[in-house]
Amino acid sequence: MALHIENARPEDKAAVVSLLQQGNLLTDDLPTDLPDFVIAKEQDAYVGVAGLERFGPIALLRSVAVDPNYQGKQVGAQLVGQLLETAKADGLGELYLITTTADRYFARHGFRVVSRQDVPAAIQQTQQFSDLCPSSAIVMKRLVNQLEA
Repeated sequence: MALHIENARPEDKAAVVSLLQQGNLLTDDLPTDLPDFVIAKEQDAYVGVAGLERFGPIALLRSVAVDPNYQGKQVGAQLVGQLLETAKADGLGELYLITTTADRYFARHGFRVVSRQDVPAAIQQTQQFSDLCPSSAIVMKRLVNQLEA
């Protein structure tokens, strides 16, 4: 498998939406130009996506989705790893995410469950936190510079 990860561009949005819909993930609040989103491709096929939504020194890791035919092939791990490297290079301190199904997966990447009340206001005010994800969703946090667990 010759996987290539690159920065997403506005013209990739339809493919990104398709991947997110396959994974039953939210698309309502996707930014138009997909800043801080990366896509994984095998040849010309889009096989994965992940993004960051920044708020000063913190960010929300969001929209991590992999085509079902490519799951179990480390595509998601490579996408998350790429965004962790970006976060570190850009001096971000903490990453948060909201999930209803993938908490065990993200725990393997150093994320830990946190109380919704302990989440910074900037993250609490996102559409994902306040409107789109159910209140039963799990919120997780990772310090950007922590060692891999």
